[in-house]
Amino acid sequence: MIDQHLTTPEIRFERRERIAIITLTRAERGNAFTAEMGHTLKAMWHEVKHNPDIRVAVVTAEGDRHFCTGADVAKLSEGQSEQGLQNVPLEQAVTLTSLQNKVLKPVVCAVNGLVVGGGLHFVVDSDVIVACSTARFIDTHVNVGQVGAIENIGLAKRLPLGTALRMTLQGKGFQLSAERAYQLGLVDELVPTAADVLSKALEIAEDMARNSPVAMARSKEAIWHSMETGYHQSLEYGWSLLRMQWAHPDSIEGPTAFVERRDPEWNPDPSAQR
Repeated sequence: MIDQHLTTPEIRFERRERIAIITLTRAERGNAFTAEMGHTLKAMWHEVKHNPDIRVAVVTAEGDRHFCTGADVAKLSEGQSEQGLQNVPLEQAVTLTSLQNKVLKPVVCAVNGLVVGGGLHFVVDSDVIVACSTARFIDTHVNVGQVGAIENIGLAKRLPLGTALRMTLQGKGFQLSAERAYQLGLVDELVPTAADVLSKALEIAEDMARNSPVAMARSKEAIWHSMETGYHQSLEYGWSLLRMQWAHPDSIEGPTAFVERRDPEWNPDPSAQR
């Protein structure tokens, strides 16, 4: 079901039961994004975050050539991307992805083709990445006089440092193939063609949607938080989230449903107490 209120000509928002699907629909422009699309995505992520009926989100794009070629270079040439952003905090200026909007629900990225520059935001900030065998990953910031920083830091968290630096500094002269990205861990699931990407992503999302929403959110928070802190601090923070979950009804409902051989009836309210 397409949400007509949130959908625009550039991005489609639809629901398939407990899964939200966000689709870039500028195939004729390589699914490049504009500043206006950033505002649209922020509204979509707000819906994903606050709608209790949504358990998982999938991000993908139309076509079989491009997933996202980054910021629209035509807009960059006009300086539009910089207008009003120089003195804006990061969290207000960059609102493309779930992580940038502080969404703790699981997100699967379905990469159907070429990913360039800013398109890497969606990849590095997702939890699971599915890609077709013909997908390629390129960073071109330095080729057009821009600094590769935000999404490139994400690359350095998910790839060997040398590969992240090579992508960043060699620019369009280096293309990371889907097969190599899979070998290095940037891609989690490799499928044969672009037509296979969304179905595999939805298969993964459907598995996730059966799990406790609150347990998944806190598990995701523990792991992503560990990327920013030391090992001992991460364990302490994870322990606090684990103990918090023990007070939630799902911590009893899960084992009870298992013993009774039935599907659990999860409580999506993180503040619920047993």
